[in-house]
Amino acid sequence: MPDEKTVQVLYRELVRFLRCRKKLGRKSEGGHEVTQKGFTLLEVLIGLIVLAVGLLAAAGMQITSIKGNHSGSNLTRATILCQDKLEELKNTRYSAPTLAGGQPPQQITESGMNYTIQYDVTPLGNTMKEIEATVEWSDRGVHRVTLSTIKSR
Repeated sequence: MPDEKTVQVLYRELVRFLRCRKKLGRKSEGGHEVTQKGFTLLEVLIGLIVLAVGLLAAAGMQITSIKGNHSGSNLTRATILCQDKLEELKNTRYSAPTLAGGQPPQQITESGMNYTIQYDVTPLGNTMKEIEATVEWSDRGVHRVTLSTIKSR
């Protein structure tokens, strides 16, 4: 895929070529010179090539943009799921069994993507617990979001 600099160089060369082209001349039957105005087939082909290169570059940027939007959407969903799990655990009683740790991972499917949510609870003395939630998903590789909070008695 050509970069922007290559397209600019090709465009400048095409403009220079079009400015420097000679007028086509021929003699008519009366001996007067007749000039033709317009583009030759070669000039049209070069213009089409430059146009095609530019369109291909734009299509490549569009594909990259779509992939980036999809990845950002998945990251946003994972972050929201992680925040929801932390809020759920923060609103649980301090002595609840779910805050004792050892819970199995939870599978959630949203918009066709499978997310795995798991959390760990670590006691910090007698009056506080650290809760760390992690959401993982696979989309062209494994991705992970981890958030943590502290719950007091």
